[in-house]
Amino acid sequence: MRRTTALRAALSAALLLGGLAGASTLPASAAGSPAHRTQAPASGALLSAMQRDLGLTKRQAEARLAQEKTATAVERKAKRAAGSAYGGSWFDAARGRLSVAVTRGANADAVRATGADVRLVKYSARQLDAAKTRIDALSAPTGISNWYVDPKAGSVVVDVVSAHRDDNDVRTFLARAHKAGPVTVRQTSHAPSTLAAGTVGGDPFYTGNVRCSIGFSVYGGFVTAGHCDQHTGAVYGWDGSYVGNFQGSSFPDNDYAWVNVGSGWWTVPVVLGWGTVSDQLVRGSAEAPVGASICRSGSTSHWHCGTVLAKNETVNYSQGAVHEMTKTSVCAEPGDSGGSFISGDQAQGVTSGGWGDCTSGGETWYQPINEILNRYGLTLHTA
Repeated sequence: MRRTTALRAALSAALLLGGLAGASTLPASAAGSPAHRTQAPASGALLSAMQRDLGLTKRQAEARLAQEKTATAVERKAKRAAGSAYGGSWFDAARGRLSVAVTRGANADAVRATGADVRLVKYSARQLDAAKTRIDALSAPTGISNWYVDPKAGSVVVDVVSAHRDDNDVRTFLARAHKAGPVTVRQTSHAPSTLAAGTVGGDPFYTGNVRCSIGFSVYGGFVTAGHCDQHTGAVYGWDGSYVGNFQGSSFPDNDYAWVNVGSGWWTVPVVLGWGTVSDQLVRGSAEAPVGASICRSGSTSHWHCGTVLAKNETVNYSQGAVHEMTKTSVCAEPGDSGGSFISGDQAQGVTSGGWGDCTSGGETWYQPINEILNRYGLTLHTA
């Protein structure tokens, strides 16, 4: 679906608004926490998208959004109540509640009093994070897809590309990973890749010989994926006009960047719905828990939804490993890189890469928005 010239003119600010993507935890420089705001009712179009992509009825989609909002608030309180015994948390869609893992010795009653369900585990989140940090220090071969802390499994999960599972360098990496701490090895048939695309006629931003998607508006510019920076400096909008320049970028290790805006362009706190849903206002950047529903906007495949699968994941692209990513069940395609991930009206992150497409399905990772805001001292533009 292509926007008309008239619509483009009406939404030239949408450049910052949305070409797409964002997400993460709330930095000191970001707007006030949504916990202190009234969340607007979900639009009918957003509910329709959730029904399509998550297999829900309208009533189920409305109920899930309300449950996830509660779970997001409960997660912060439950983590404080668990203290050093905290082992991780996730949204249980079947129960509509937040589950919190704790180690022995935790004050389970205090955690339950926050409204969370409690599960006893062997390792704390601090221990699992330390094991993952040790694995991050290893040099991963291309046969290793990604790794992340899974509080449900109580271990660091390492995904191995099936076709490379017997490679000597993969076996060596796994042997070293097992020495780092509790590790679970799983197989995947897919290797991750970034989602930039060659320049083609049409949408959101262009730099060098690639097309990417805008993430979220910040005061003075917008954020996007770091691998979109071709180090040519200038960035051009959907209409070919000059927008601004990359002011900072990091890839690999991280996958984020920001672009200043001028020359008649301006920023607005909106993510494009591409006619699938109404354009979505951005009201904050409270981080959604694992298991929560989430949607993505991008200049190639437009608007799609799914769920948060894992956090703090290391993704091993051919260009190098990228850390602290969030994995989702949302599909994406080349050109969607940098686009917006949003949960309800809360920015979550910018699209980095993944596998699959929006015909057959797949998984996509994003770089959390609050990390980007904190890194560059930016302030999210909110409604």
